[in-house]
Amino acid sequence: MQSEISVGLGTGALDILMPMHVVTDRDGTITHAGPVVCKIHPAVPVIGAGFFDLFEARRPRRVQSLEEISDRAGRKFHLRLRDPARTPLIGTAVRLEARQGVLVNLSFGIAVIDAVARFGLAGSDFAATDLTLEMLYLVEAKSAAMAESRKLNERLHGAKTVAEAEARSDTLTGLSNRRALDHVLERLIARKTPFTLMHLDLDFFKQVNDTLGHAAGDLVLTEVARILREETRGEDEVVRVGGDEFVIVFKGMTEKLRMLAIAGRMIQRLEEPVPFGEQHARVSASVGLVSSSQYAVPEAAQMMRDADTALYASKTRGRAQCTFFDATLTAGPEPRETEALESTRAPERSLPRSG
Repeated sequence: MQSEISVGLGTGALDILMPMHVVTDRDGTITHAGPVVCKIHPAVPVIGAGFFDLFEARRPRRVQSLEEISDRAGRKFHLRLRDPARTPLIGTAVRLEARQGVLVNLSFGIAVIDAVARFGLAGSDFAATDLTLEMLYLVEAKSAAMAESRKLNERLHGAKTVAEAEARSDTLTGLSNRRALDHVLERLIARKTPFTLMHLDLDFFKQVNDTLGHAAGDLVLTEVARILREETRGEDEVVRVGGDEFVIVFKGMTEKLRMLAIAGRMIQRLEEPVPFGEQHARVSASVGLVSSSQYAVPEAAQMMRDADTALYASKTRGRAQCTFFDATLTAGPEPRETEALESTRAPERSLPRSG
């Protein structure tokens, strides 16, 4: 026996209990539609349209008419909206009494999340007892929780980035530190990028600390950092590796004469007196250089040792000089040859009086 109902319940009540329903006459023409059905077809007059003009039957495939659908009273069938997105629907149907038509109740099923966004639906568009509401609340709560989680992750990532930057920075000068230097050298060598390593050590810095105090020493170090930044390019890495020691990595630069000229200009600027109260702090610098092109396979530790050897040669020549590493520098205790700038060839220099 087929199920039949009476529409004497009233279409207003049906709209409340089943906002996604349609009522058709015996020919399949829609005579009434719930508010949500009208909402998802804003450009098409729903009342008066044929049921299969708005909906496409999908499963079971043999169902081609409302008569066949209503014969499956209470059993689920699958439809699609005839819209650009071909929105899937689930439905069930029963005949009206005296075979005056068919009542079809519809649902979005698992496609409800997309449908809510696509058609701008809200909780009020669903029956109060519809479990879809509970799912929508859960989805909304999950979305809010995920949004907060994303914000927290962004804050944590930002804090991590700041912490990593601080871990690779010198607190006094703001330059990179030894940890950052190791990372840069490792990356350049792995990528086979040519570079020159400059090891710079301040001359007479201890005398500044001893005569003018550590505040003057700190001022000198920040001034040195400023000068080194100005004398290098944005892609170069300027590093403070010790109290008064600095290393600069010149990426893509290996020409010896050019590097000696840069070193000479740095030394000249570093010798300019630094005002400190009513006095002046004076330092100079000795420089050792080595290029990655001097090795078949460059190694960071070996290049640091060789740059240090070249720096020591500059110190022994009277300071305020620049020496490019050469294998002869490690040959023995006899006087070592250096490639020093003419302007810095001088006997052992002493720091002028502060004043």
